[in-house]
Amino acid sequence: MIPRRSSRRFDLVILIAMMFSLIPSLAPAGAAAEQGIFGWVEWVTLPDAGLRLKTKLDTGAATSSIHAVNIERFKRDGVRMVKFDLVDPDSQEAIARELEVERSVRIREHDGSFQRRPVVAMDICIGGMSRTIEVNLVDRSEFNYPFLLGRSAMSGSMIVDPGETFTATSSCTERGTVD
Repeated sequence: MIPRRSSRRFDLVILIAMMFSLIPSLAPAGAAAEQGIFGWVEWVTLPDAGLRLKTKLDTGAATSSIHAVNIERFKRDGVRMVKFDLVDPDSQEAIARELEVERSVRIREHDGSFQRRPVVAMDICIGGMSRTIEVNLVDRSEFNYPFLLGRSAMSGSMIVDPGETFTATSSCTERGTVD
């Protein structure tokens, strides 16, 4: 038999647990509707480069990565810059870009080694949402998807359904507007 004092403590623990289980239902009714629901693979448009890329939405990756070749860092008037080519997956045409380096990241490779990559700001469009995100530049030619959208780019506005692909139907016409 449980002593009376322990029974009250047990009842209190159960009551607290029940209260915490109700917290998600206290969120505003439209909170989930305010976030777009996307599949684990979607089309992303890079309006400045005129590219549409098959993209893996990866909640396990903190940062986004894009396939870039001929990456060259340099300084212009004391500002860290990077020249690189994006590759159109359809035509294999190289699209030359030159952007300011926002920062550098150190990424652990599959073999355990580290690689330092430049990070640039890029405008993207996915499912009618336009935004500027940070993207690290790396040769992704050995991967299935030229663009990997990491959780920092998705945070607060995207929910990923791992059982779906290509769910986004609308596109961006201007920054902040939907087709």
